Amino acid sequence: MEKERTFEENLVELENIVKELEAGNVDLDKAIERYSEAMKLAKACSDKLNSATEKVNQILKENGALEDFEIEE
Repeated sequence: MEKERTFEENLVELENIVKELEAGNVDLDKAIERYSEAMKLAKACSDKLNSATEKVNQILKENGALEDFEIEE
């Protein structure tokens, strides 16, 4: 069973795919395959960022209960 990649691993692979596609040295079928993989990686990164954002937006009150945290502008 394949282990789940970290956010950083997904991001590096996504950057590699973008560079590969930008270089233009990939045939159409391979480009479509790599683009599809890139979209899956982008979604995985987005999901992890959203999850992390939700966790960061909660802080512990003095009594230990979770409280929503919002930045005041």
